[in-house]
Amino acid sequence: MSFPWAKQYEPKLPLTRWLDERLPVPRLVYNSLGGGYPVPRNLNYFWNFGVLAGAALAIQIVTGIVLAMHYAANGLVAFDSVESIMRDVNAGWFLRYAHANGASMFFIVVYTHIFRGLYYGSYKAPREMVWLLGVVIFLLMMATAFMGYVLPWGQMSFWGAQVITGFFSAIPLVGDTIRIWLLGGFAPDNAALNRFFSLHYLLPFVIAGVIILHIWALHIPGSNNPTGVDVKGEQDTVPFHPYYTAKDGFGLGIFMLIFAGLLFFFPNYLGHPDNYIPANPLSTPAHIVPEWYFWPFYAILRAFTADFILPAKLWGVLAMFGSILLLFFLPWLDSSPVRSMNYRPKARIAFWVLVADILILGYCGGAPATATYVILSQICAAYYFAHFLIILPLISRSERPRPLPNSITEAVLANHGGTSPAQTALSTASAPHAAPSAPHAAH
Repeated sequence: MSFPWAKQYEPKLPLTRWLDERLPVPRLVYNSLGGGYPVPRNLNYFWNFGVLAGAALAIQIVTGIVLAMHYAANGLVAFDSVESIMRDVNAGWFLRYAHANGASMFFIVVYTHIFRGLYYGSYKAPREMVWLLGVVIFLLMMATAFMGYVLPWGQMSFWGAQVITGFFSAIPLVGDTIRIWLLGGFAPDNAALNRFFSLHYLLPFVIAGVIILHIWALHIPGSNNPTGVDVKGEQDTVPFHPYYTAKDGFGLGIFMLIFAGLLFFFPNYLGHPDNYIPANPLSTPAHIVPEWYFWPFYAILRAFTADFILPAKLWGVLAMFGSILLLFFLPWLDSSPVRSMNYRPKARIAFWVLVADILILGYCGGAPATATYVILSQICAAYYFAHFLIILPLISRSERPRPLPNSITEAVLANHGGTSPAQTALSTASAPHAAPSAPHAAH
């Protein structure tokens, strides 16, 4: 579909014309992020979070590169090298806190981005590949974050590595062999620290590559929108620049203000105090927990306490990984032709119950493994899987959605008090002898 306002890139200067003929990068940017890219006119601020995720990744890469110049991946000096960064390197405290809290901000943004996709049906055809690549990015983020948490080599770093890599020992027959192979020994030590540092440095660039594929896959069908209705014509779209570059810029400013508040006033709020204690293999912390963004999955892992055919530990590992892998099948589990849950009343209720369920799982994952929290984790884990495997497929087949607008423009005019084309046609049909009125502009 062509749009008259979406003019092709036209280089003005001899240098830009020469570059456009040989390496048309400005044309690619213009058609992907500039005035040549048509975007639905009704996107709300939840569509800012893709850009915010890219900004968070850029912060992590820049701060991580500088931190790597001063970090030593050796079990004898790793903890001291982090303390040296904090105390001796110019602005080292700023870089370290920006990197540590930047990871939390990255996950906050990505979780919001995922829930937006769930609510507005952005995983449905023809955007299945966009969703699948997004889940791949999420898995890469989790692997990168876990390995980064090990690098300070504090108590939580060491014992977190011990617990997480211990998952592989749950695999029958070959589990212990795989774990020793991954760690390079029988417990986390220099070999594991070097491997984790190397992979932690590499994976953000892999994530950046998959993000390029993610954006490429998005630009083929175009962006979804809050109504879930496809673009019908030029009137349904606006150029990405300047409309959404300005909107994204405002969102980025708010993001940076929140990030600055966390960084300068609460830099250790989302961390664990035990990680300021050097790693000690002979002293186990009273309560081992991963970072907060892993808590829901950690609660699912701990929800299995009894052996049934397979060991409870193996069931927990399978459920934890299955809770993420399940998202790959979501485009086919939800068969409703309506995308947005604004028009799906039953699915909307189920969505908010799921959000509450995940928040409770997160709270249980960060709490001690007492009987009360374990039972609550079991109930919430059961609901999590039931939502995707039972409830959502049944709702998608049985619910009666609300009527969809005929177009994005009709929905925009209705939301802003304008007269929709359908209302105009209805009023004309009901009053055929009325005097014609002067045309008015839609604002």
